[in-house]
Amino acid sequence: MFTWMGKDESKRRAMEMCETVSDGLKSVYKNKILPLEQAYGFHQFHSPALDDTDFDAKPMVLLVGQYSTGKTTFIQYLLENDFPGIRIGPEPTTDSFICIMHGNEERIIPGNALVVDPKKPFKPLGKYGNTFLNRFQCSTMDSSVLKGVTIIDTPGILSGEKQRVDRGYDFHEVLEWFAERVDRIILLFDAHKLDISDEFRGFVERLKGQHDKIRIVLNKADMVDSQALMRVYGALMWSLGKILHTPEVERVYIGSFWNQPLRYDVNKSIFQSE
Repeated sequence: MFTWMGKDESKRRAMEMCETVSDGLKSVYKNKILPLEQAYGFHQFHSPALDDTDFDAKPMVLLVGQYSTGKTTFIQYLLENDFPGIRIGPEPTTDSFICIMHGNEERIIPGNALVVDPKKPFKPLGKYGNTFLNRFQCSTMDSSVLKGVTIIDTPGILSGEKQRVDRGYDFHEVLEWFAERVDRIILLFDAHKLDISDEFRGFVERLKGQHDKIRIVLNKADMVDSQALMRVYGALMWSLGKILHTPEVERVYIGSFWNQPLRYDVNKSIFQSE
């Protein structure tokens, strides 16, 4: 009689043994969800089982955009310093997935070492082969910003004839893997390059069900005056409306994220309020 009360009491005692929320989530996953995934073969067709590093990892932010939209400069602006392996230029400079994490010393960890490190949540990426791992690295540095978040810089999405060149690995699938696991996806656009390539469109269309993670940023907005900015903003909203099939209008954050003086400071108050 009243056996259900005893079961609830045992559950309560088991949860009290967990010191943190992360420990509680691990316990629930291993005891309840993992056996269900194994019974239905979930790991064979969707994603491998989660381990402790997936629960202990810091929140991750993924930066995505076409080449030369200011992704790497955006990270430099946030960290207020250069990170190991930084390359900035008007041409497609970042050709690798770079994970910027906190560390006591500045160093670069290659992708082959990352996927076998039990303290890093990147073990499943080993299935994409050596071609991808040669384009994957981790940069560590002692920054107060990185103590609470991990930032992932991605290769610039190409357009025109460049996007027909094979990268040697499934670029969209790797982006989708990161998109499923990160906590925020920032789509960067350049005020001078609003055309959305087929490769960029293909990635955004794969983000169905994850629109709550997306934040859209119109970068380099100080390069145009007020009248041109109004037209650029309208053109961007029109382009996004054709690929983001949502009933609400997406908010676009406007700013210029770099360490140089604003070219047109007439919009400075707008950038600060945004």
